Amino acid sequence: MKYPTVLLALSGAASAVNLFVSSYAGNVTSLSLTETSGNYTLAPTFYNAACGPNPSWLTIDANRGLLFCQNEGLTSLNGSLSSFTINQDGSLNAIKNQTVISGPVHGTIYGNPAGRRAIALAHYTGSAVTTWYLNGGGQFSASQSFPFTLSAPGTVPDRQDAPHEHETILDPTGQYIVVPDLGADLVRIFSINPTTLILTEKTSLKAPAGSGPRHGVFYNPSGIPGGTTYFHLATELTSAILSYSVTYQPSSGELNFTLLSQTPTLGLLNHERINAPAGVVVSPDNRFLIVSNRNSTLFSLPNATGGSPIPSDSLTTFALQPNGALVFTQIWPSGGLYPRQFSLSPSGGFVAVGNQLSGNVAILKRDVASGLIGEPIARVPIAGNVTCVVWDQEGQLSG
Repeated sequence: MKYPTVLLALSGAASAVNLFVSSYAGNVTSLSLTETSGNYTLAPTFYNAACGPNPSWLTIDANRGLLFCQNEGLTSLNGSLSSFTINQDGSLNAIKNQTVISGPVHGTIYGNPAGRRAIALAHYTGSAVTTWYLNGGGQFSASQSFPFTLSAPGTVPDRQDAPHEHETILDPTGQYIVVPDLGADLVRIFSINPTTLILTEKTSLKAPAGSGPRHGVFYNPSGIPGGTTYFHLATELTSAILSYSVTYQPSSGELNFTLLSQTPTLGLLNHERINAPAGVVVSPDNRFLIVSNRNSTLFSLPNATGGSPIPSDSLTTFALQPNGALVFTQIWPSGGLYPRQFSLSPSGGFVAVGNQLSGNVAILKRDVASGLIGEPIARVPIAGNVTCVVWDQEGQLSG
């Protein structure tokens, strides 16, 4: 076990919350965001290298005080899955590290919240989906493995040379896992046996050729699982959000998808540089969809030190409509380059952005009522390429 190194202890703040950040430098860094009389400070408090060498994704198991970390294994034949306990001060204690198929880049917990559960991993370079039983106390064991192949490269051969599973997404009913495959232009569908948690592969959603499905999100206008359902899919290679209506087919156990619209992720803007959308989320109040844009670099930000302006990519916000449509609301700087991943605080009042190529985490204030993202309230450098930033669900900030 590798024990965390204490960097800084903060006290006396009016309110504080912990965040966790992964980077390809090998560490999971704990951050403390503190607020006193409307002023915010973001600082590292602990490092933990037990998920190295290339942490790529963090999955919080908030109700059990656990964190699961995927190591992509960029310089090795395999990746790994690690588990940690989350301490009240934000430090992490390593529990288990298990070698897995190469390239895990996302993990989603599924199953009965009060009973048996598992975690499903998407393996980008390993062209696979794997599942692991969660056995309590941060322990886990292998369940299933689904390897995939391509008979020939896709429409964009340099990016679609093989299947590239990018995310595992739980549907609102908890009955399905869907997996965007950037290399195969598919969204792979799996049904979940509620007793055994065994996945069964169903008919895949075929995305447009050369679109490169990356991440997606389900949307229920009513907020009621099993009601009217839509699926919004971010396509990395064509810079769009594909919006589908979703129909459940109980007799066959299939999901049917009907394409409703294709919306550019830059909204109304045209730009000569190739844009590559990454993360997409629905706000906690179920009213807005936010997507991160990489490589288009639409903004330049003032430099606090007086030097050259800081280039920045962007976040686009759309208002979700009951008919599945998206209405452009805002495009706003992400606070750095290549916002690979971002997450909203539980209240929706803050956005934590992991700017991969800038090597920083930026915290942006967000108006919950209007959905508009505002100025950065704090920013901190992180060693290496930032891959993921998540909020400790137990924390809370005023405002």
